[in-house]
Amino acid sequence: MRVFTASLATETNTFAPMPTGLASFKDEGGYFPAGTHPDQMTFFAGPLWAARQRARECGWQLIEGLVAGAQPSGITTRLAYETLRDELLADLRAALPLQMVLLGLHGAMVADGYPDCEGDLLTRVRAIVGPEVVVGAELDPHHHLSAAMVSQADLLIAFKQYPHTDVLERAFELVDLCAAQVAHRRRPVASVVDCQMAVMVHTTREPAQGFVQRLQALEGRDGVLSISLTHGFPWGDVPDMGTKLLVYTDGRPAEGAALARRLADELIALRAQLDPPWQDIDGAIDEALAAPPGLVVIADSADNPGGGAAGDSSFILRRLIERGIAGAALGPLWDPQAVRIAFDAGVGARLPLRLGGKVGPMSGDPLDADCTVKALVRDMAMSGLAGTRQPLGDCALVQAQGVEVVLISRRSQAMGTDLFSQLGCDLTQRRLVVVKSSQHFRAAYAPLAVRIVYASAPGSVTNNLQLLDYRHIQRPKWPIDA
Repeated sequence: MRVFTASLATETNTFAPMPTGLASFKDEGGYFPAGTHPDQMTFFAGPLWAARQRARECGWQLIEGLVAGAQPSGITTRLAYETLRDELLADLRAALPLQMVLLGLHGAMVADGYPDCEGDLLTRVRAIVGPEVVVGAELDPHHHLSAAMVSQADLLIAFKQYPHTDVLERAFELVDLCAAQVAHRRRPVASVVDCQMAVMVHTTREPAQGFVQRLQALEGRDGVLSISLTHGFPWGDVPDMGTKLLVYTDGRPAEGAALARRLADELIALRAQLDPPWQDIDGAIDEALAAPPGLVVIADSADNPGGGAAGDSSFILRRLIERGIAGAALGPLWDPQAVRIAFDAGVGARLPLRLGGKVGPMSGDPLDADCTVKALVRDMAMSGLAGTRQPLGDCALVQAQGVEVVLISRRSQAMGTDLFSQLGCDLTQRRLVVVKSSQHFRAAYAPLAVRIVYASAPGSVTNNLQLLDYRHIQRPKWPIDA
């Protein structure tokens, strides 16, 4: 069997200030032309990595096309999307004839002139390969599930866990179910229900944890092949944004539609319990200080680069310094200029630094602080999700009037605790740490923490969706429309 695999992925925050251009993929993200993907899984190349193993086991002929990914940011430029899309499609044409196509996508990529990049890409893929070739894609659950995506793909499978620790497990499910369809052993039929809401489903806590476990228990029984929960990505202002249930049955459309409706109704009944409790900045600091002895993690979700924010906001850092909080750490703060100055100064140098607040109003004002350079590491990377690595570029640890701050030169959210430990910052000796992340940090940080607090600060990924100027989403949608 001839199998083609490729990936094109980014998550687009249409409210974020920075566009996603070609450099975001080629210089800062992960760009691997056809046949050059490394011998290590990258985040959105799960289908490629799983297909490599199955190809060895089953004797498939695997053709690997473009793999390109970028950090979440603002709207992708038309040039970037069309250039990368056309490169991937050229790889596909060169690989013909085929029996199976496996794609690693995000599902919330928005480009200038393309509100549904994945729907556009899948439509073009289908036009090239024809109706008989099986086309499957793995998605991030924070996608916009469009009619084009569902109609043009035979199978779509989203990660179930948030943090996304199950990338490879879902990739193997995709590969194996697609292979079963090629062999005429399965006939996937999709059923979709729109929940008319936009929620973040934290699978590390109830009731979301139990709900996802129930979904998984249903798979493989009574003709149910796969169930994906579309959380949606509320910071993408496109018509298909929102929470949905996607059920695939083995040729049982009526049963699939009924199951999708039942599960959607169950999730809607839980919606008020899905959001974690939020504190304003001072409330979050107060809760951290009042917690039992040990490390408290404060999530600065609004400045999460994993949701398209710049990652350079100064709001929480400013309050920590103004309040004289001892034993605190914060990171990562994206500030290539400050990193360069710290490297020029050297370890042990004491100097005034202007930190953060550089990209726009949602970054806050720049913070001027007397700093000591504690550590410097060239070309650093931290542990990512599902065994991947996340490059951070040159990094510096500076002490800013009592707060240890990790400065990075390649924008990223906090994932592994080695973000701090590689620079000599021992989190077990800290009272609190502020991480610029919404939820992915939990996989590594929760085992160290006595408490996790979610801070509601200003930023491009604000949890208060009613503050966003939506113009294209379908209304009404809870909680935007109470």
